Amino acid sequence: MTADLLTAPLGSPGTPADPAGPRRVLLAPITITPSKPLTPSHLKGLLWTDVMYRATRPLAEVHYRYSHTTYHPTEQTLGFWEFLDRTRGDADYRHLTEQEIGDHYVAFRAADRRASAQALRPYADAVEQGWVHPASARILELWSEQYRALGLHDPGLRAHQPPGLGLDEMLAGLEARGRCVDHRRIGGPVHLDLTRHGLPLRQIVTADGRPNYLACALRELVPLASDFDEIVLLYDPELDPDYQLLERVLGDLGPTVRRVPVGRVPIDGSIRSARHGGWGHHHAGPLLTTALAEHDEPVVRLGMRLYFIAVLGPGQEQSFRPELLRQCLGRAQRLLATRESAGSPGPSGSPGLSGLLGRHRRDHTYVDPYRLTASLLGRRAAAPSPELLREVFV
Repeated sequence: MTADLLTAPLGSPGTPADPAGPRRVLLAPITITPSKPLTPSHLKGLLWTDVMYRATRPLAEVHYRYSHTTYHPTEQTLGFWEFLDRTRGDADYRHLTEQEIGDHYVAFRAADRRASAQALRPYADAVEQGWVHPASARILELWSEQYRALGLHDPGLRAHQPPGLGLDEMLAGLEARGRCVDHRRIGGPVHLDLTRHGLPLRQIVTADGRPNYLACALRELVPLASDFDEIVLLYDPELDPDYQLLERVLGDLGPTVRRVPVGRVPIDGSIRSARHGGWGHHHAGPLLTTALAEHDEPVVRLGMRLYFIAVLGPGQEQSFRPELLRQCLGRAQRLLATRESAGSPGPSGSPGLSGLLGRHRRDHTYVDPYRLTASLLGRRAAAPSPELLREVFV
């Protein structure tokens, strides 16, 4: 993003799309703080995004942006790192499990004391240079192994991927567009101001200079926006007010912005934040261990997608049920057993992969993961295309 575009009049478009070329789509899911196990809610979001990415690629030019580097500067992450160093000193995290590290995160969130901005500043400076605390580095290492087992596209979990704008540069651009109220000169906070559009004033930087998640998202997505025809934001429904604000800012830079909330997964009827722990054996590590003890990887990959996408759906009404996950693994095994018999060419005029995928779009470029995955579960559904299973689900 150039300075000219940041300071251009409100609503000015970005680079026009090439009408002869493929549509350009940016998938930008909410990131997961590397401080705990991947819970069923996390797995649902990750699998949802993965199917959307893999199913849309044959139809458009798709970029999957998922940068932990961008969101490390939030207090949620830096505060955890400072807490670990203050309470555990020079501990060795290389052999800890994600649950053991997650227990420390729960203790951090339960503690009364919060680190000052001054205490967090060295951590924030180190993040800009590519540093990651050993505890989070260990979490990301474990997640990478689980991504591989699940067949998830890795968008750079362990890579240094800084956002295109510094915080000051991003805020200056918003202020030039009349989009923020910056009181830092007098010791106050910074607010994103879209009140003229009927949206609430939202603090994005504290009086002592700490950015929140929304400020980090703007640093990352504003400089990317004009390069795409469509931006798809996947996020927790509880964050919908912030994502309405983000949609408005990005939409004024040219692309069509789609908001896709993906509901959490209740455990025993209760939706709890991972900050409170209580995940027990309901997280990626033991779930994968149990599934892989009975099935091979392709079955596990497809079965997990059938359950977390098609069975649970986009809402958050259904609690996690291990017995239904086992049933989906069995269904996946039967579906994959049909690959050989379905491998012969179809009748003349039958749709190829692009035709199959294109059925699951509406007025948007991306393929709807729920509609596509649920189509595999219909009682009268034809045997799935081997190419579809290979390219999208396993």
